[in-house]
Amino acid sequence: MQNAPLNRQQLITELLTQGVQVINPQQQHASRHGGAGPSDHQAMNIDGVTVMVPVYTHSAHRSPWQVKHEESGTTRLYNQSIPVREIGITRKPRFYERQTAEGIPYSQIATLHGTDVLATTVLQTCIRYENRAKACQFCAIGQSLAAGSTIARKTPQQLAEVAKAAVELDGVKHMVMTTGTPSGSDRGARILVESAEAIKAAVNLPLQGQCEPPGDPRWFQRLKDAGIDALGMHLEAVTPEVRARIMPGKAQVSVDQYLVAFADAVAVFGRGQVSTYILAGLGDTPQAILTLSEKLIALGVYPFVVPFVPISGTPLEHHAAPDSAFMTSILQPLGQMLNQANLRSRDIKAGCGRCGACSSLSSFEQAMA
Repeated sequence: MQNAPLNRQQLITELLTQGVQVINPQQQHASRHGGAGPSDHQAMNIDGVTVMVPVYTHSAHRSPWQVKHEESGTTRLYNQSIPVREIGITRKPRFYERQTAEGIPYSQIATLHGTDVLATTVLQTCIRYENRAKACQFCAIGQSLAAGSTIARKTPQQLAEVAKAAVELDGVKHMVMTTGTPSGSDRGARILVESAEAIKAAVNLPLQGQCEPPGDPRWFQRLKDAGIDALGMHLEAVTPEVRARIMPGKAQVSVDQYLVAFADAVAVFGRGQVSTYILAGLGDTPQAILTLSEKLIALGVYPFVVPFVPISGTPLEHHAAPDSAFMTSILQPLGQMLNQANLRSRDIKAGCGRCGACSSLSSFEQAMA
């Protein structure tokens, strides 16, 4: 008896958790190794939805899912050699062909995520990364720097130049700026302020800034005044024991401290414009994630829950990704909670939650609407 075909919601969840083998990769693909944020991924279009699918991870190499470029010019998704459907692959953007006057390729300053999101790690170093006793075990922020595919510090002028080109050449719709955590108590907010001011002076592009909660809450207003439209402060894990084990340095800022910072940030940026990234599959139970998500939603914070993807070269590279049933047990009730609170990804001005390509959460929102 043949299994019923997966709907789009189920298919995207399967691909995000299992990854895909790309049988005949092509140079014009917009994929990436290492770095901060979604990594070891390829952006794919599944039934009109952009998905950042793991393709370079250990699990992807063993995945039953395959992508093949066919002689007809189409790209097709297979499951255990059985054709499933035609898909699209995001190509390298045109702004990648340019470089600064100093000879730095634009792709080393910012990269395309999904199909219309520009992303950059402004400071490609972190006070914790070099100390493995304190470092987040899932983080690959130093990999792309070591490989020479990025630079350690992007200047405000460089970011403005690349952002303007990405909008004009490739129709980029919004931008994400994250940063490694520097030694100052602002925890990266100062760097984001400088960068946002320069970008907004050059091009009208919605911006999300991402950093740890700054020591002084007055930084939230400074970030907004500089042109940051939405803010991400990422918990990654939600229970103290998991946080201490997976990211011992970052866990020194407790969940309770994050909740205070979230409330302060929402007061400045508005309900729905503050978000947090939660990696499901690191050890937190579905109930723990949902319980904290309920608190976050009550504060007006969007909990962007994504499946943990083990990145090659990190201490967790062999850690198993969560399966689709685990993710559905979280995303289905979470989608309902977000709808009831009228807190939806499409209303976020910029950033990971608006893009949504690293999770199938937005499709669960839509299913519940």
